[in-house]
Amino acid sequence: MAKDREVSLNGFWRDVFQLGLYKRNQGRITRQLTFVALAVGVGFGAWRLNQFFAPSPFTDYGIPWVLAAVGIWLSYRVVNMPRFADFLIAVEAEMSKVSWPTRKELVRGSVVVIVTIVVLAALLYGFDLLWHFLLGLLGIGTGGS
Repeated sequence: MAKDREVSLNGFWRDVFQLGLYKRNQGRITRQLTFVALAVGVGFGAWRLNQFFAPSPFTDYGIPWVLAAVGIWLSYRVVNMPRFADFLIAVEAEMSKVSWPTRKELVRGSVVVIVTIVVLAALLYGFDLLWHFLLGLLGIGTGGS
């Protein structure tokens, strides 16, 4: 079991330091968007780390910038690792099969959802008023108003 884990970690580090791209032309959009999302998360984390430390040249320009560079490199390599890249390729293939609604269907569905939310909110408000009134008649304080 420990041997399998060691082989798995060796494969991970080999994939991280590999320079080639896995299936370069497949799943490009999904991979690019995933990389951007990971890079933004890493960049935000490095920025927050910079805000956390007391100001000094080492903490302003050293640690956060090095961590951001390493994190962005790892983000780039992760989206090109065979298992994850195959997953992203499959995601993009499935998204191309989705039947997207027309603008008219989208507007109609949105109106139904908004009207339903408004009706339910009004109904809950009515129940709240009713209970407030009934509890007021019994002399039980309602606390809020």
